[in-house]
Amino acid sequence: MAKIAALAAYFYQAALAFGLLIVLSHLLPAAEFAAYSLFVSIVQFAGIACFEWLRFACNRFYPGPDAQSEATERGAIVAEFLVSALLCPLGAAVAIAWGVPVPIVLAGLIATILQSAGELHLTMLRFRQAFRLFSWLQGMRATIFAVASLGGAAIAADFQHVVLGILAANFLYSAIAWLATRRLLSPVPRWNGEAARRHLAYGGVSAGASIASMFAPLGLKAILTAALGPAGAAAPMLALDLLQRLFVLIVSSLHAIRYPELVFLFDRDGESPAMRRELGRYYSLLVAFSLIAVAGLMALLEPMTHFVVPGELQASFLRTAPLLIVMALMRALTQTLLPTPAHLRRHLPAIGWLAAGDCLATCVGAFLAMKLFPGSDLAIAAGAAAGAAIAVVAGSALLRLVAFEMPWRPVLFSGGAAVASFACIRWFADAPLLATGSALAVTLLLGGLACLKLLRWIAR
Repeated sequence: MAKIAALAAYFYQAALAFGLLIVLSHLLPAAEFAAYSLFVSIVQFAGIACFEWLRFACNRFYPGPDAQSEATERGAIVAEFLVSALLCPLGAAVAIAWGVPVPIVLAGLIATILQSAGELHLTMLRFRQAFRLFSWLQGMRATIFAVASLGGAAIAADFQHVVLGILAANFLYSAIAWLATRRLLSPVPRWNGEAARRHLAYGGVSAGASIASMFAPLGLKAILTAALGPAGAAAPMLALDLLQRLFVLIVSSLHAIRYPELVFLFDRDGESPAMRRELGRYYSLLVAFSLIAVAGLMALLEPMTHFVVPGELQASFLRTAPLLIVMALMRALTQTLLPTPAHLRRHLPAIGWLAAGDCLATCVGAFLAMKLFPGSDLAIAAGAAAGAAIAVVAGSALLRLVAFEMPWRPVLFSGGAAVASFACIRWFADAPLLATGSALAVTLLLGGLACLKLLRWIAR
């Protein structure tokens, strides 16, 4: 049940972040909200640039097969984090030279270091498989940040007070996390040159692959804007943002709670029967839950569009969303499922080439569609989906790197739910209520049958 609680903590954090964004957009004037949004984006980017390599290294090497390796890896990771943190002021000095106010730069520097420390700390808890403590701290962290940010906005509806709330949340959570885990995760730095070289090589390539994957939606947005203009591109871009976020949440949360066990099994026993079984279940979990999400999205697409999307964007949103759902599904699997064997074997070229190929195939597919069918948002979405599917087919060769035993029944049930949901929407297109109701019914029936098995695998 601890893993179920950890999964719930991820969804709680996502829901709270989404709600916080909506509330702050109403509390803050437009210019102040734009400044807040930019500050958060810069802090996130700085955290990725400075510390993402270390988080990836932690994903693969911590804690190792035994207690001695765990202590060695923890000491090395803490030392490497401190070195990276000491380099952060260089970026702050560049920002000040470009004219960014010193108080904002200092706030961003502190937030970047503390938030990255919190992410790394939670990662170490996950890979120790301390899921009960992880889920408690994850939920508390999300709550503290939401309350502090809203508290700052309530005191004064401006950017400065929200940033002060963010800083207060960082300090408070850091103190709580240290007190809660000071005996379990002793933060004593021990520099280890061999470990640092290993971490930097693996973490650098993995972080580079993650950044390359981020360029695909940026390239697709540029193509949509060039082909349709800012107004015409608004609807498919909104669909892209919303749908990708959902699939990333699903696969990243499942990856977070299941991947640590795979690393432990592989490092300890190699391609043992237990490893083959758990790896196959991991693949089945990712594919099945992603297909259930497809079925649910297809069922709720029209009512959700009328409720969430502005009226002038609804026609284009409904036209392009089904294909963008397919694209988001393909890219989520390419980024999380397909590179798993390469990560386990530390096959660095395969990790980099897969991410680059995914980005290139998605953007080239959209670009060719733009040229062949000028002005068609549907064609561009179809081209992007086709490119993402090509990347999946090509990348599936990586699955041969590590043997696995795939349980297919949950995948077949969830795949049936996705196909049946889409069929209901098409067959009953003239009766929206019937279409939505029947699509939801088959999703709940077939998806529910799959979930019975999937949740038992998560909870064990």
